[in-house]
Amino acid sequence: MTTIKKDPALRDKTSIVIQEIQQCRLCEANLPLGANPVVRGKQGARLMIIGQAPGTKVHHSSIPWNDASGDRLREWLQISRDVFYDQDKIAIMPMGFCYPGKGNSGDLPPRKECAPTWHRRLLDTLPKLQLTLLIGQYAQQYYLADSKNLTERVKNYQTYLPDYFALPHPSPRNNIWLKKHPWFETTLLPDLRQRVRCILSM
Repeated sequence: MTTIKKDPALRDKTSIVIQEIQQCRLCEANLPLGANPVVRGKQGARLMIIGQAPGTKVHHSSIPWNDASGDRLREWLQISRDVFYDQDKIAIMPMGFCYPGKGNSGDLPPRKECAPTWHRRLLDTLPKLQLTLLIGQYAQQYYLADSKNLTERVKNYQTYLPDYFALPHPSPRNNIWLKKHPWFETTLLPDLRQRVRCILSM
């Protein structure tokens, strides 16, 4: 009897959806640097990171969180770059997949087309996810759908567990916020690190 070998890629729905996202040109006409969707992950990922949108450095390198904000995020999580970029463990999906352009006070908000078009399709291919980090107000507003502001959500992060963990953006622009809220480092980060360590060791 002849055995038909199946291409593993055909069975990996995550890879298929990510490839489709990377080819997306839905709002290219509105992007100052053109379309370059940045997204990572494999079907076995156990931790999802949902941030805002790529900056210019990430746009040019196509590597998510490949900047000062990423360095701080990895320090918050206490994981190395190798672990952070291990797609079998961690998936990374921004609210807007492409660099949106510069605004009056930093980058423009993520494009609104991305999340409703792609997020659910990708999440549905990741059955092993244990926790999703919602970084910044855009991710939290989309997924938590409550009336709290970012500080309230982060301070009351346990409300959203075990599915979501609310975090501020690790941008250097938030240094003042971090100094005003010392509980973030003394109370929240130890809990976050323990949960991430447990999830990644499964």
